[in-house]
Amino acid sequence: MNFNDLFHFLEELQQNNTKEWMDANRKWYKSLRNDFITWLDDLDITMAQLHDDYYPTPGKKGINRINNNLMFHPNKPIYKDHFGAGLDKAPSSADFYIEIGLKNCLLAGGRWRPDSKTLGSIRDAIDYNGEELQKILDKPSFKKMFGGLYEDEKLVSSPKGFSNDHPHIELLRNKTFAVEYKLTKKDVLRDDFKEKIIEVYKEMLSFRQYLNQAVTV
Repeated sequence: MNFNDLFHFLEELQQNNTKEWMDANRKWYKSLRNDFITWLDDLDITMAQLHDDYYPTPGKKGINRINNNLMFHPNKPIYKDHFGAGLDKAPSSADFYIEIGLKNCLLAGGRWRPDSKTLGSIRDAIDYNGEELQKILDKPSFKKMFGGLYEDEKLVSSPKGFSNDHPHIELLRNKTFAVEYKLTKKDVLRDDFKEKIIEVYKEMLSFRQYLNQAVTV
């Protein structure tokens, strides 16, 4: 995968974010997209060997559309400034997300503002065994890699059904349960980029498994 070419394409796209430009450069885009899918397929095969419950996710299923959803976000540009994909992507699960773009390059996973039912299941899991999640978050290598949970909106008071003196009230107030690892363009272009992805994936795995277990109980 020629990531230098991918960055070049995205730079040109953002300077010419129109359907006309995309149509004129469709061959370039399709070539990059196919290369990215092939790269994802190789990564998927490698990651499938890391644990027994890995959910195989071919690149074609994992890759996200480059078009923004203008129905819900009419003020956004027509096209995104990144290539994104999810792997280990079982239905209704906290997948492992890869984003390579101009503003952000990152690896992430978890639940970003889940629906009320899913959020309720996560909070129930924390109520039952929040010690396990806190142990994961407090692990030195986890804290070093991710810092902590992704900073997002939190409830000011306790969620319905939980008291303000709950031992895990700070966790329960979260609306998002996700972590991310920021990358630089230089990281993406390094020869050991794949090894870095595997390292981050393995460190994040227990966190994602906790969330997935929470919504399947």
